[in-house]
Amino acid sequence: MLIKGFPAGSWATNAYVVAAGPGEPAIIIDPGQDSINGINEIVRENRLVPAAVILTHGHIDHIWSVAPISSQFDIPAFIHTQDRYRLADPAGSSFAAAREQLLAMTKGALELSEPSDVKVIEDDSSLLLAGLDWGFLHAPGHTEGSMVLTTNRGGDPIAFTGDVLFAGSIGRTDLPGGSSQAMQASLENVIFPMPDETLVYPGHGPDTTIGVERATNPFLSTGRGL
Repeated sequence: MLIKGFPAGSWATNAYVVAAGPGEPAIIIDPGQDSINGINEIVRENRLVPAAVILTHGHIDHIWSVAPISSQFDIPAFIHTQDRYRLADPAGSSFAAAREQLLAMTKGALELSEPSDVKVIEDDSSLLLAGLDWGFLHAPGHTEGSMVLTTNRGGDPIAFTGDVLFAGSIGRTDLPGGSSQAMQASLENVIFPMPDETLVYPGHGPDTTIGVERATNPFLSTGRGL
């Protein structure tokens, strides 16, 4: 299995390209700001054929490049139904900062548009995409429609946790659509039950495992989330 990721843009958001192997169909996860060149390089070097974009949630730093990526490869973008509205106004629905502030943060480059082909995910569901079985686990708290994406590599469980779980921390809950109560429930019901060997690819920061986080993450080590 091929998993390639890199931090992109002003927020160092991890963009991922996932495929069964070189020369295979691929899934692009969270194409944020300044991620297009990196994604294209991974696709080209590994002879991949992008099949879909999956968004862990609708914040601007995770969806910045979804429209051009979707258009370039003529592929749909998947997002949870409760975050679908964010694609229509990525800047206004992500942060309290004015558009002018975002322009200043991003060196005057603020080109956001809505993908032409958007497919919504309803709560917990599963799909076969790019030859891989994907689970979509609704995990609100950071946003209303945050999801944890699951698949496996040779039987080893894998979770792309977006801004739900990081190495040593969790996503903030004080942005529009956030909820500390919902985050606690997501940690307890979605994250904590995962096997220790689950490989975790978060939306920001380094990779980790559920076992490491269960032992060291202050939000998981008690076994009760927050």
